[in-house]
Amino acid sequence: MLLASPLGAAPETSLRPVERPTQWTVQRAVQKAPEPVAPPVVAGNGTVQRKAPSSGTNSGATLGTNLPPALPALAFAARSPQAIGNSLRPLRRSQAVIEKALALRKQRQRGAVCGDPELQGTPVGTVPGRINGCGITDAIKLRSVSGLSLSTRATIDCTTARALKTWVDTAVKPTVGSTGGGVKGLRVAASYACRARNNQPGAKISEHGKGRAIDISAIQLRDGSEISVLRDWGGGSRGRILRSLHSDACGPFGTVLGPESDRFHQDHFHFDTARYRAATYCR
Repeated sequence: MLLASPLGAAPETSLRPVERPTQWTVQRAVQKAPEPVAPPVVAGNGTVQRKAPSSGTNSGATLGTNLPPALPALAFAARSPQAIGNSLRPLRRSQAVIEKALALRKQRQRGAVCGDPELQGTPVGTVPGRINGCGITDAIKLRSVSGLSLSTRATIDCTTARALKTWVDTAVKPTVGSTGGGVKGLRVAASYACRARNNQPGAKISEHGKGRAIDISAIQLRDGSEISVLRDWGGGSRGRILRSLHSDACGPFGTVLGPESDRFHQDHFHFDTARYRAATYCR
């Protein structure tokens, strides 16, 4: 972008793209085009004379008669004294670039689950439970979310997968930002497991046993390091990131538990899409 001079003068060359000419706009431009002025010629007696334009000069009349009804913009710009000679429009994408983008799109669609290309994995279908209350009707094995890989494929249902995507898009990526080169993946501590809550005998069936829960123990970064719930919670900039991510999960998920909830969640976040309560429980 050209900047104006300190005195506020406008740039000498406009960066606006050339308007696509139609027959009407071309003729209007021709009518307004000034007649070319020939350079002065000094005669032998010292007088100054102006030579009339030769017949080969592209005068307004000649330009008007030679223009086809739909002259391309660049050709018109090159011949018209009122248009920009060089268009600043970006070049068209090559066929190779287009084909590569289409191939990538097809590849993503082939691996899409839950009807969303940003959720990549494999449909599983019904997962029967070994005890009463467990099992998933339409399970998936999720391997990546919005481009972030999962350390272990998570067996969950689509509602939980979509909640995880919302958290990744609205919290993880913007909050972590460029820390450690940016987010690369999520370390999964647990997904589907047919068991009681916190593995306690006599407790109710965990949301893990219904495919509605996923446990995240760390955020993996591109420089090879991690933001670990166990090591980083409660200290420094990475601890502040974790607190923000914990808070922002309240909403997408029905239950959010972290290190300060109880002794069972010292090293991970527990997220689930519990459907037995209306309000969100975050601790």
